[in-house]
Amino acid sequence: MSDAIKHECGIALVRLKKPLQFYKDKYGSAFYGINKMYLLMEKQHNRGQDGAGFASVKINVEPGTRYISRVRSNKSQPIQDVFGQINDRLNGVLEQNPDKKDDVTWQEEHMPYVGNLFLGHVRYGTFGKNSIESVHPFLRQSNWRHKNLIVAGNFNMTNSKQMLEELVELGQHPKEFTDTVTVMEKIGHFLEDEVAELYQKAKEKGFNKRNASPFIEENLSLKKVLKRSSKNWDGGYAMAGIVGHGDAFVLRDPNGIRPTYFYEDEEVVVVASERPVIQTVFNVKIDTIKELERGHALIIKKSGQTSIELVNEPKEKLACSFERIYFSRGSDASIYEERKNLGKLVFPKVLNAINSDISNTVFSFIPNTAETSFYGMTEAAEDILNKQKTTKILTGGKNLSAEKVTEILSERPRFEKIAIKDAKLRTFIADDSSRDDLVEHVYDVTYGVVKPTDNLVIIDDSIVRGTTLKKSIIKILDRLGPKKIVIVSSAPQIRYPDCYGIDMARIDAFIAFKAALELLKDTNQYHIVDEVYKKCKEQESKIDIEIVNHVKEIYTPFSAEEISKKIAEMLKTEDIKASIEVIYQSIEGLHTACPENLGDWYFTGNYPTPGGKRVVNQAYINFYEGNNTRAY
Repeated sequence: MSDAIKHECGIALVRLKKPLQFYKDKYGSAFYGINKMYLLMEKQHNRGQDGAGFASVKINVEPGTRYISRVRSNKSQPIQDVFGQINDRLNGVLEQNPDKKDDVTWQEEHMPYVGNLFLGHVRYGTFGKNSIESVHPFLRQSNWRHKNLIVAGNFNMTNSKQMLEELVELGQHPKEFTDTVTVMEKIGHFLEDEVAELYQKAKEKGFNKRNASPFIEENLSLKKVLKRSSKNWDGGYAMAGIVGHGDAFVLRDPNGIRPTYFYEDEEVVVVASERPVIQTVFNVKIDTIKELERGHALIIKKSGQTSIELVNEPKEKLACSFERIYFSRGSDASIYEERKNLGKLVFPKVLNAINSDISNTVFSFIPNTAETSFYGMTEAAEDILNKQKTTKILTGGKNLSAEKVTEILSERPRFEKIAIKDAKLRTFIADDSSRDDLVEHVYDVTYGVVKPTDNLVIIDDSIVRGTTLKKSIIKILDRLGPKKIVIVSSAPQIRYPDCYGIDMARIDAFIAFKAALELLKDTNQYHIVDEVYKKCKEQESKIDIEIVNHVKEIYTPFSAEEISKKIAEMLKTEDIKASIEVIYQSIEGLHTACPENLGDWYFTGNYPTPGGKRVVNQAYINFYEGNNTRAY
């Protein structure tokens, strides 16, 4: 309802365990893997719309044959563009060689993208970059097959600068200062180390250079490579990679911040960022899909053998709660239930805001992503109204006529579709903040269902900056003429930046932070702003383990309700006739609804890694100094 948060990236990996002829015979096409990759990526479109990339590796071709193919796009519909390019190439080759349409062996050897191992990625540019060079998968090339490396991931590292310095100390000269490049180069460096060590062992065993390759491929320890590479990583990550000869891996961070799911049967190994994506694309039961444990890696050898390896000691499980609230598709069975519970658990506050007057209240939601939590809120409203009806009947006793009882029983909570988003208009104006008049028309509203005596309750999954609320939504809702507008967030107040994947880098953009500053002014406590700045500056030279999140002190003097009240005041402009109230989910309600995803640092400031605390302090320093840059 407020301003959209940039989503997470999404990964997809498929390893075909049978020869391609098997898929041709059973499913009618040697392009089975490519088709499944298209579905996996398209069904994770919600996780990234800035770019998409696809890479494939052929395991069984002879030297001199191109065995790695990659295509990336940053077009407006990147997934469609990627697979459009793949389709054009495949059709072009078949048109030139019509007699090879059913020759799978020839196709595997001569056609691009037809392979045994595939890696895909959809992304949002969290650093504001959307050049084609920023699109995953990344490729580190070599003439040694087992030194080629393809990497893609859903991640942000808080210590990219430190990682870059470590690469320089190793003698490298990275071409870019991005966490993606530094991660790839770090893995690539230790991959080369491992290969060199195995080559020396092969020589000692009497292998010549040509025959050393199978020995290296068989004995290569990706667990060892990943353990050395990720030793000092600070961030949230689900990192996927392919080595040129056919080994593959997926590694999850020690806190399990970023999600990773996998499925394996006798035909395929598949990995994705979301569980229902695998469930739908491969038509498998939910209990056959496993979550990769935090700190572990799924290793797939060239032979097709898989193993789960402990790479980094697991820490407290703090999986991102925003995955459940907002990012992941709501078709996941547990996510659907959790979002409904978020709506139910916030309803007592709603009931208080409308003085328990359900009959004179219209309930709705904006945008469509809030629909599931809206269903939860409607169930809670129906339960309360049923209790009210029971009380009326019981207290009415014999004095109630049949007509009156029927009237009481016929009461229903009023659920309406109030706002409809004009997607084309939004696309047209999205990048032009100066056209406020156009912004007001992003949503069309339903007239004739709200009376002047009504409260209008609108639920959303989150309220971040409040810009769209103030400039557009509240104004158009006020046109309906309610006596009161209640804005409900199924998530708690977003108070702190995220540095593990979500594009929320600037603390001064958050409406909750702005409200806290206003309250400090109102209560003559603005000196706290200066004191927090001094404390943050003093920590710049400290080691990570000593870092404390001092920004919490900005919020400490006030209750969540006081901040919500101030937010409502800030959102109400002079031309708004209805009274405005803003309600947020409580932290306790969030944890009750989403018990397995307790990562809540953007709400509480409780960052799971030292780098997170350093980032929030840097974000505050940037705000105080008027430095309009990212904190990571």
